[in-house]
Amino acid sequence: MSTATIKNKERAIDELVSVLRKIFEEPEICAVAMEIARKHLQDEHANVKIADELSATTSVKIPVEHSEADTLFLEMLKDLVRDEQALY
Repeated sequence: MSTATIKNKERAIDELVSVLRKIFEEPEICAVAMEIARKHLQDEHANVKIADELSATTSVKIPVEHSEADTLFLEMLKDLVRDEQALY
């Protein structure tokens, strides 16, 4: 694995840890994020819609150009909602 690839993976992990810290500091973010993901899960360009609404309504700010960490976070949210829906 190249040095650049390792640095990119480290940066993605650091970004993901930063978002998780915000969620632990402000637990209401989790409920809001899940609700937003539920609302947009089936939409075309769901990641963009979820990111935009999450950025507008919480302290989690996801830029227009999603980083690898942003995409991982958004996919995790959608997976959590899918798992939740599968239980019912």
